[in-house]
Amino acid sequence: MEDVLPPNRPGRRGSALSKSTRRTALLVVLALPSQALTQQSNAHPISLSAVVQDAEKNYPSIRISQEELNATAANLALVRTAYLPALDGMAQFNRGTRNNVFGSLLPQSVIPSISGPVLGTNNGGSVWGSATGLLINWQPFDFGLRRANVHAAEAARDRAIAGIQRTRLEVQAASADAFLTVLASQSARLAAQAAIDNWETLRTTIHALVVNELRPGADEARIEAEKAAVVTQFALANQATATSEATLHKFLSVSGPSTLTPGKLLTDMPAMADADTPLIAAGNPAVMEQRAAVQQNAAQLQAIQRTWVPQFNLEGAAYARGTGAETNGLRLSGADGLAPNVVNYVAGVNITFPFLGFASAHARQAAEAANLQAAKSGEELVVKNLQEQFEQAKAALRANQQIAQNTPIQLRAAQTSLNQATARYKAGLAPIDDVAQAQRLLVQAQMDDSIARLNVWRAFLRVSYIRGDLLPFLQEVNR
Repeated sequence: MEDVLPPNRPGRRGSALSKSTRRTALLVVLALPSQALTQQSNAHPISLSAVVQDAEKNYPSIRISQEELNATAANLALVRTAYLPALDGMAQFNRGTRNNVFGSLLPQSVIPSISGPVLGTNNGGSVWGSATGLLINWQPFDFGLRRANVHAAEAARDRAIAGIQRTRLEVQAASADAFLTVLASQSARLAAQAAIDNWETLRTTIHALVVNELRPGADEARIEAEKAAVVTQFALANQATATSEATLHKFLSVSGPSTLTPGKLLTDMPAMADADTPLIAAGNPAVMEQRAAVQQNAAQLQAIQRTWVPQFNLEGAAYARGTGAETNGLRLSGADGLAPNVVNYVAGVNITFPFLGFASAHARQAAEAANLQAAKSGEELVVKNLQEQFEQAKAALRANQQIAQNTPIQLRAAQTSLNQATARYKAGLAPIDDVAQAQRLLVQAQMDDSIARLNVWRAFLRVSYIRGDLLPFLQEVNR
C-alpha cells in the first residue's frame, strides 16, 4: 500500500549527526509499510455494510438492550395477572394442648390461635389437629388502578423498544464512522507517503545542482528539513491508522487483521436528494424513548391517584378441620383428629379503605407529578438538541461538499505552481523558499483531496443518524 522510499545518494553535504538522524528516520518509515504489507497478506476484506451488520448482530450493548426489553415484557405479563383471581390452598397437621381462655388478643404473628370452649383447666395433655381449605379472592373493580398499572408497564415496554432502537442506531452509526475514520487515516498516511516521495524527488534534483556547485548547500538542507517534517506527519498518520483500526475492530465479531473495501467512498460523493428535507424529530428513537418515558410517568401518576379508594374483594372459602378434643375437655384416642371431619364454607364481600392514607398518597402524587413534568421537559430538550444538531450537520455537509468540489482544483493549481517554481529555481530566477512553499502547498492539497470525499460521507452519515434512520446512507453506499 505504501511506496518504498528511494535510498539517499552519496555526496550530500551536512554533518555526520544529521545524516545519521535522517538515515534512522528513513529506516523507521521503510519498516512501517513493509509490516503493513505483511499483515495485509493474511487480512480478510470487509465492507462498510458488513461492519454495520456485524456490529448490529453481535455488539454487547445491543444484547443488553434486548434483555432489558425482555424484562419489561415479562413485567407487563406480571402486571396483567392482577386481573386474575387469587386461589390459595393450605393443609395443616399438628399436635398440641387444648387449653383456651376468654379475652382479647391484639393482631400479631407470634401466638398461635385456638378455638373451642374454655375448659377452666390448665391441662398439659395434647391432641391431634388438622385443617385444610381453599380461599378464592377476586377484585371485581378497582377504580382503574390495574388499568393504570398495565398502561405504565406497556409504556415501560415501549420505552425499552425505543431504547433498543436507539442503541442499535448508535452502534450502526459508530461502526460506520469507525470504518470511515480508518479510511481517512489510511488516506492521510498514503498522502504523507506520497509527500515523502515528492520531497525526496525534489531533494534529488537540488542535490545534483548542489554537487555541481550551481546552488548552495543550504538549499539542500532546507529541503531536508521540510522532508523531515513530512516524515513526522507520516509517523503520526501511522499512529492514527492504528488507533482507528483498534476502534473498528471493537465492532467486529471476528479477530485478526482485515482489509477495508472502500467501494465508491474514496471516489464518489453521495447523491443526498433528500438532504434538505426538514427534520421529523418524532421519528428519532431518542425522542420515541423520551415520549415513552412521559407516558410511563403519566400512567404511574394515574395509578397513584387510584390508591386512596375503597378496596372491594369478593372472597369465598371452603375448609375442613379435625380435632382430637371433645367440647367437654375429653381427649379422643389414637389418631383421631389427623383427618379433617368438620366442613364449612363461607362467601362474602370484603371492603377496606385506608382512611389515613391520604397524606402518603398526596405526597406520592406530588412526587410523580414532578417526575412527569421533568420527563416532558426532557422530551422537549431532546427535540431541541436534535434540531440544533441537524442544522449543524447540514451546514457541515454543505461545507464538505464545497470543499470536495474545490480540492481537485486546489491540487491541480498546487502542482502547476510547484512545476513553475521548480523551473524558475533551476533557471536561477527564484529562491529555494519559493520551491519549498510550493511543495508544501502541494502536500497539503494532496492530503486535503485524499479525505475530502470521505468527509462528505461522514457528514451524510451524521445527517442520517440525526434523522434516526441510516438506511438512506447504507443504500447510497451500496448503490
